[in-house]
Amino acid sequence: MDRRRFLGHATLGAVAAASVSRVAIAALPEPAIQHSAQTAPPLTPPSGRPYNPVVTLNGWTAPWRMNQGVKEFHLVAEPVEREIAPGMVARLWGYNGQSPGPTIEVVEGDRVRLFVTNRLPEHTSVHWHGQRLPNGMDGVGGLTQPQIPPGKTFVYEFTARRPGTFMYHPHADEMVQMAMGMMGFWVTHPRQRHPHISDADRDFCFLLNAFDIDPGSLVPKVNTMTDFNLWTWNSRAFPGIDTLNVRKGDRVRVRVGNLTMTNHPIHIHGHEFEVTGTDGGPTRPESRWPEVTTDIAVGQMRQIEFIADEEGDWAMHCHKSHHTMNPMGHDVPTLIGIDHRGLVGRIHQAEPEYMVMGERGMADMGEMEMPLPEQTLPMMTGQGPFGAIEMGGMFTVLKVRRDQKPGDYSDPGWFKHPAGTVAHEWHGAIGEPARKDTDGKPAQPATELDVRKPDTHGHHGH
Repeated sequence: MDRRRFLGHATLGAVAAASVSRVAIAALPEPAIQHSAQTAPPLTPPSGRPYNPVVTLNGWTAPWRMNQGVKEFHLVAEPVEREIAPGMVARLWGYNGQSPGPTIEVVEGDRVRLFVTNRLPEHTSVHWHGQRLPNGMDGVGGLTQPQIPPGKTFVYEFTARRPGTFMYHPHADEMVQMAMGMMGFWVTHPRQRHPHISDADRDFCFLLNAFDIDPGSLVPKVNTMTDFNLWTWNSRAFPGIDTLNVRKGDRVRVRVGNLTMTNHPIHIHGHEFEVTGTDGGPTRPESRWPEVTTDIAVGQMRQIEFIADEEGDWAMHCHKSHHTMNPMGHDVPTLIGIDHRGLVGRIHQAEPEYMVMGERGMADMGEMEMPLPEQTLPMMTGQGPFGAIEMGGMFTVLKVRRDQKPGDYSDPGWFKHPAGTVAHEWHGAIGEPARKDTDGKPAQPATELDVRKPDTHGHHGH
């Protein structure tokens, strides 16, 4: 991460609709730039009010400076390159070298000043999704402010009035700019102990986003409405999504925001959780109930919490099955049960590399090492301790370990299962399964039927 020193002075291009004093904006902080797609460690607040920082999955937190009691950030909207997963890099738009942009962390009551420099080829704006703020700082181009022209810098300033989980994204040419990856996370921590906010040992956050990138291509198709082929968390697809590594007994908080074009039922194995917060703030304890899956609609935030009390490597994923796959052809016919053998020889005359697949399902795809065009991910990929995991897209692993030290977010490796606790092949006797008719009585032996069809009135041969 390049956390360069702040410049002493720089020229400010323009100011957002609400006025800010010349003294306050006389010195513009230089933006920090990030190019790595790995999960950065939490940023311990170097100044301002203390708080327990979040960990952004495959992302990072923006540094700031204090300027006469105001917390100042600098975002740069610009073209970026993002590694979706090893073997595929996409040309997107984002902030400060990445898509999504850096997470912004503040504390309830902080006065926040955000400089936004536009290095895109078109105008933009930034909407602070879910925030209570002056209308002229809401970031809707043409409605609450002039658009930010290319090459100009605007400034937004407001007080973070309530704790919660929020987002930021453009409200200018939104269909294009969000489809190109422009978005980021915002967390406002409580100023003091809150009756509905517990202390968490691990606090993770990520955004749900999606792209439509043709095999071999680099740039998303921005006019796609629903037929996306890359379902990602923080612009990463499995096996490129880092694991969530926690200590047994930790209280774990996971904050998720959805900026795709559809809902996502997020499911965690091995644990029950409660929804402890939404875009509107923390939920009251009496309104919560245990879940293992929560549906996150478009534009929503959900904050879930659980006690990681079961050791192991637990899957965490969207429960829409197509969303746990990488680029796939949606028009491929179902070939289950089709015998290809008579056809393969003839196809090999024209295409010697042809491989038979699909007649037994698609599980073979997880094991195959098929040649792929450059800039294309396998549909199902990723290896586990027992073979191919056969997942892609919106999937990762929650790793719970009793010996994971507090504050240690490193990957502990695969779980070492105690003897006798892994499903295995059975070699003993197996009885015949009991079968019953629809009325609940034991099924009778099959009866042969002699069926005669009419051969008159035009029904001959039916």
